[in-house]
Amino acid sequence: MAIQRQTHVHNGPGGPFESVAVYDDAADAQPGLLLFPNFFGAKQWDVEKAEVLAMLGYKVLVVDYYGQGKRGKDMESSAVLMQEFTADRAAMRDRLLGALDELKKLPGVDASRLGAIGFCLGGKCVLDLARAGADIKAGVVFHGVYDAPPFPNATMTAKLLIAHGWNDPLCPPEAMNGLAKELTDAGVDWQILAYGHTGHAFTADEMPLDANKTFGFQPDTNRRSWQAMKDFFSETF
Repeated sequence: MAIQRQTHVHNGPGGPFESVAVYDDAADAQPGLLLFPNFFGAKQWDVEKAEVLAMLGYKVLVVDYYGQGKRGKDMESSAVLMQEFTADRAAMRDRLLGALDELKKLPGVDASRLGAIGFCLGGKCVLDLARAGADIKAGVVFHGVYDAPPFPNATMTAKLLIAHGWNDPLCPPEAMNGLAKELTDAGVDWQILAYGHTGHAFTADEMPLDANKTFGFQPDTNRRSWQAMKDFFSETF
């Protein structure tokens, strides 16, 4: 197994973009996955996650959704980039669909077996991609953000797994329940796994968990949710 990491520059609305393709170039056709980063944008952490996924048998595109050269340096600058990106949800949707088109271009991607995972803002990207009716079979959301766009969804066909921290102040129980109703009304095959003693950013191993367990790394939840993702993809693909 020879995992390759290649810069993938591509155009699209708001571009150019500088994503990273990660895959085993010696493997035959494999499922393709989009990996949507948290609100800092694409970084080394995401590429390392993609390498783990590549070793599991997936061809992965770590998505640059902000644009080439645009990355958050801290919480404040990341929040500014996030606001710019999410202010127009239709334009955001078009960027996400453009990223999916790029995934299909990677060598050895089986276009009949596509999926996406996302963290924080990246989780919102997974949901909006599914809401756009994208031809992905499965999407996994880790501590995502659940608010729907201000326009009707397309027909949603993706199966969805949402890994949710019960103490997450960005998505309190009523937000989780609202998402569940939205997906149920749309006829989506969905699962929400809610983890106790867990808040937002529970996969962020560089972020200590705060005293109230509302924000930061939760190793048990990180491990359990990753295993749930693997099982979900195994079943779906």
